[in-house]
Amino acid sequence: MKKTLTTLLAVAVLCVALPSLAQAEVTLTYSTFFPPTNHQAKLADEWCKEVEKRTNGEVKVQFYPGQTLTKAPQCYDGVVEGISDVGFSCLAYSRGRFPTMAAVDLPMGYKTAAQATTTANAVYEHFKPAELDDVEVMYFHGHGPGLLFTTDKPVKTLEDMQNLKIRSTGNSAKLVKALGGTPVAKSMSENYQLLQKGVVDGSMHPIESNKSFKLGEVCKFGTDSFDVAYTTVFFIVMNKGKWNSLDAKTQETIREINREWAVKHAQAWDDADVIGRQFLKDQGGEIVSLTPEESAKWVKAAQPVLDSYVQTADEKGLDGKAILEFTRSTLK
Repeated sequence: MKKTLTTLLAVAVLCVALPSLAQAEVTLTYSTFFPPTNHQAKLADEWCKEVEKRTNGEVKVQFYPGQTLTKAPQCYDGVVEGISDVGFSCLAYSRGRFPTMAAVDLPMGYKTAAQATTTANAVYEHFKPAELDDVEVMYFHGHGPGLLFTTDKPVKTLEDMQNLKIRSTGNSAKLVKALGGTPVAKSMSENYQLLQKGVVDGSMHPIESNKSFKLGEVCKFGTDSFDVAYTTVFFIVMNKGKWNSLDAKTQETIREINREWAVKHAQAWDDADVIGRQFLKDQGGEIVSLTPEESAKWVKAAQPVLDSYVQTADEKGLDGKAILEFTRSTLK
């Protein structure tokens, strides 16, 4: 009888202890600047729901789109400081802070968002840059090719580009200057009115923005300058302490979702580019393509932008040439 009671007591103790071995219920907060109706915000919301589903409700994620928790430029620091547990914004909002990853934003000649996304994640995995050590990286993705769009005349040659005022920021502004235009550093939210009022002659932006920002209503010409197309790297990162509080099984579940969602984001960008291109055409817009000879001239003109990156990276103690060469290799 004593032996039976001892066994029953041991089983009871084990049953009480077992739940503590599982992941305790956790609620995470997720911040992004994308408005809730945007295709990228919708995917982020789906990520939140998928995490809850695959962890059997042990990890719940409260989604805060439209800058309701942190503004776009403060999103990364918001994660570091624990204002949000997860953040989704773009690295370019913190210029100079991510010198290794900045190579991906260069005018490398992207053709698709899938290509840009593969490149961004490959560069991170290859170099594991210390610049991101203060967070747990979930994944990266990049929008489709950033191209030139103009209001009054098509740009078919470098000569056509001279002295045009082009709304652009960051690396796209450097590209505009290298091609002979005059960059005007304004946000995308201001872009429509700038174009409509003739303050600028054109804009450097992803094809999808013709629909999502309605820029196809005011831009009448697009230039398929794919050989110097740039991208913008978007990050999804988690607070380091919060990540470390999750058990190994939960972490692996989230990593699996991350791998799937990077592909989904890229596909959403590419799908949106198709819609954006058609939207421009539906408004009477025209797309022009550079001849191979002209495209080679644009690539040559853009080279100083890449050279400048190497110099800046070297000054920060990095091997700029190695980073640039690896980044280029991923496009192949």
